[in-house]
Amino acid sequence: MFRKVSLLLVLFAAAVLCAAPVKAKKAKYTPPALSNPASWSMVVVPDVQTYTRFSRNHGILDLMNAWIVDNVDTLKIQQVFFTGDLVYFNGYGIVGRAKNLIGKEQWEGFSKLMKRLDGYVPYTLCTGNHDYGVRSAENRTTRYNDYFPTDRNPLSRKQLIECGPNTFGVRTMENSAREFTAPYPDNRKFLIITLQFAPSDAVLAWAKKIADDPRFANHIGIILTHSYIYGTGERIQDEKYVLNKQGGNAGEAIYKKLVYPAKNIRMVICGHVCKPDNWAASVGFSMTKNSSGKSVAQMAFNTQAIGGGFEGNGGDGWLRLLEFMPDKKTVKAKTFSPLFAISPSTRYLAWKTDKRNEFTFTLE
Repeated sequence: MFRKVSLLLVLFAAAVLCAAPVKAKKAKYTPPALSNPASWSMVVVPDVQTYTRFSRNHGILDLMNAWIVDNVDTLKIQQVFFTGDLVYFNGYGIVGRAKNLIGKEQWEGFSKLMKRLDGYVPYTLCTGNHDYGVRSAENRTTRYNDYFPTDRNPLSRKQLIECGPNTFGVRTMENSAREFTAPYPDNRKFLIITLQFAPSDAVLAWAKKIADDPRFANHIGIILTHSYIYGTGERIQDEKYVLNKQGGNAGEAIYKKLVYPAKNIRMVICGHVCKPDNWAASVGFSMTKNSSGKSVAQMAFNTQAIGGGFEGNGGDGWLRLLEFMPDKKTVKAKTFSPLFAISPSTRYLAWKTDKRNEFTFTLE
């Protein structure tokens, strides 16, 4: 009897040990750093509407902005791009399911959070569908210009070339062009053109005129616009927003009317597309050619629904880091979260290293 009980105990213990979960090996944390001391970088911030929509999430965006400021010198950050949908509701009286912040409070909250960057690093904001109308792009009215005039950030103001006219004929930062020179030893000149959501033919014609200006013939052109490609890397053919039905162009039309014919546009950065906790639908990348046969990198980065969907924490703090190498053609893209990196207990989660989120491309 004793032998049977002992045997049963041994078998039970063995079964428990076999069934016990094996602890996953945590990745070793290494803080962001340039892989080459002669490199420099840009940062892409995804759609922030789920951060600004909930007051509880404002602290995460503040942490992200503070991290950028802390690393301006270490990573030689020259530009910070925000991919649009800066708020969830533009309309002042709209609250929505969360019953938290109305549109005005979302704009005020985002404006306050952006003070972190003012005077420390140049940044570029584009407008998304949620930044227009009442709920989402029913018309071209926006509070954007109340909070982000041309002289808001002195470092961005120094780079300003021209503001294009918006739908109401007012020249604002909704459509704007800026230039900057990469730090030594790179010294290349870059042209940044920002386009409003669903840009009209008139806006694209203005942007093409800027791109075709002989002064910028040898610049590296970058387009920042809210909606352009899907997570698959394919350009968006059509959208059903009122502004699109009124003549606003989607991704494929932006490519045909501006990106392809312009000989110096080499990158397009956008946000917009995403699905709750679905990386494949929220980040995308593809390469194409412009009319001169030069490569154009097309990048979508919108992690706003990764941290628990549209009612979640705003996107787990993810940022896209772009390191421009000293060979003047290679760019290393990495995906990093200051939110996870802030604590030793979560630092092993701070890097997203799959092929969608860590890759290298060339601009030749």
